[in-house]
Amino acid sequence: MTHDLKESFSTDSPPAPAALAAKVRTLAPSMTRSMQRVAEAVAGDPAGCAALTVTGLAELTGTSEATVVRTARLLGYPGYRDLRLALAGLAAHQQSGRAPSVTADIAVDDPIADVVAKLAYDEQQTLADTAAGLDTVQLGAAVAAAATARRIDIYGVGASSLVGQDLAQKLARIGLIAHAHTDPHLAVTNAVQLRSGDLAIAITHSGSTVDVIEPLRVAFDRGATTIAITGRPDGPVTQYADHVLTTSTARESELRPAAMSSRTSQLLVVDCLFIGVAQRTYETAAPALSASYEALAHRHTPRPR
Repeated sequence: MTHDLKESFSTDSPPAPAALAAKVRTLAPSMTRSMQRVAEAVAGDPAGCAALTVTGLAELTGTSEATVVRTARLLGYPGYRDLRLALAGLAAHQQSGRAPSVTADIAVDDPIADVVAKLAYDEQQTLADTAAGLDTVQLGAAVAAAATARRIDIYGVGASSLVGQDLAQKLARIGLIAHAHTDPHLAVTNAVQLRSGDLAIAITHSGSTVDVIEPLRVAFDRGATTIAITGRPDGPVTQYADHVLTTSTARESELRPAAMSSRTSQLLVVDCLFIGVAQRTYETAAPALSASYEALAHRHTPRPR
């Protein structure tokens, strides 16, 4: 199963000019080398590129006009004209002498109350984008697979491993056998034991994390049902996924990297998956959850002296 780079790149609202460099960093792995040259050029010299026609930028980067237009669309702009306007805005912002940005919208000297408000808004947008883009048919199939699985293995590294651990402990508390593997060697050796009736879930924002792809490939080859939770539906991990759940590719920046935005969207997806499983297995899930609460109750209630 192979995936070609999608051409439906435009979004309802193009990214703000200040988000352009972050957008380039986020999407560069999914670009062809020629598109990467165009993206690196516009992010590195917005003022210079804003003065160029599509032909001029193609000549500067040693590419074609079609490549320049495709790159603009991949970055979220309807066409090259819109990208040029964004570049002009970014150049003006850089030349204004205003405080540097630590995220697309937050400056170094912003008061903490503004930081809270802006991050809260950005998180809301990430959740809204993820919910809007989540394929409920794929989600339903993933729920059905998890609800009937003999065993569930979950793979993730870095921030994605924390999301995997969150999902594993939730599933365990409703009586399912679920394990989150963060060590790539143990992940592969455990994947070897999977078979038909088991489930493997890979969590990777980039869709190209080798330490996550490898155990999923092994599980896929062994006949287990496989799920990929990723921000890159055209990424390599989806080659070995029976079901793909797509997360938002929210903006990142120097102090708000993809690990933050991806974690927010991943947590929404795994919560949707968990609730779906709990609904489907309610007769056994509800007593199991009650038992786990009861077992831990004494740890939250002061004991009488």
